Amino acid sequence: MVYDAVIIGGGPAGLTAGIYAKRAMLNVILLEKMGVGGQIIVTDLVENYPGFPEISGADLAGKFEQHALKFGLETKGMVEVTHIEDRGKIKVVKAHEGDLETKTVIITTGTTPKKLGAKGELQLIGRGVSYCATCDGFFFRVKTVVVVGGGDSAITEAIYLAKMTKKVIIVHRRDKLRAEKINQDHAFSNPKISFVWDTVVEEIVGKQVVEKVVVRNVKTGAVSEIKTDGVFIYVGLIPNTGFADVNKDERGFIITSGCMETSVKGIFAAGDCRVTPLRQIATAVGDGAIAAVSAERYIEGL
Repeated sequence: MVYDAVIIGGGPAGLTAGIYAKRAMLNVILLEKMGVGGQIIVTDLVENYPGFPEISGADLAGKFEQHALKFGLETKGMVEVTHIEDRGKIKVVKAHEGDLETKTVIITTGTTPKKLGAKGELQLIGRGVSYCATCDGFFFRVKTVVVVGGGDSAITEAIYLAKMTKKVIIVHRRDKLRAEKINQDHAFSNPKISFVWDTVVEEIVGKQVVEKVVVRNVKTGAVSEIKTDGVFIYVGLIPNTGFADVNKDERGFIITSGCMETSVKGIFAAGDCRVTPLRQIATAVGDGAIAAVSAERYIEGL
């Protein structure tokens, strides 16, 4: 069987693309490496998605999935795509679980948190080093944790951690935050949250579990230690695009047109995995809708 569209990735962009594709009566399947819902499943609180002043990420992801299933979107989990073979009018999506033939592909694979690169980081993952406060914050109740980063992810996760921990210390390499102003205000007004500015983490230390971090002031060069029970790292994102042989920027994000088409005709990309000035649920949803409509028009022109 040849599909009209294969969507790779089950986050907001992928599910929205699925909704629009099914409404256009396309024969479409959505492939997901893990579970449907994407990164928002592990987001504690979403406050900036229109229509939902306050909702948990898991609940919002569930609503996206329910909406897609209502239109009969076929989904298949635990599928890891390794390559997309371009045969002109037909694309072959190759995976360990089997190949799929399709007229179009929509890539919505999102991103993975970037590693800090500090000494001791990899050895202590799961033993105090984490990249997901919603996943692991429970284990640090009434303890002290360090959050590394100054963007929206770092600050919103720090606010979440402050609900259950004794103290949250935000270590940021600059002297001001990059996070949304409202999130900054929440963090600055929280008595449990303190800041260490102009500082980077050089080493994460611990025999069995995290015990402390060694930090360096980037302006003075002074080295000091911060005792902590955990380290939560939010220093950037790596796009999950290694399988896609299309034009990308220097960081691996897929370059698209305004219609979400990549450098290969019939292959589209949407959401956080593409070059975009903003990575939010709202923008991912918009991307997914455009990608599906563009795929439909491409198919009509074949």
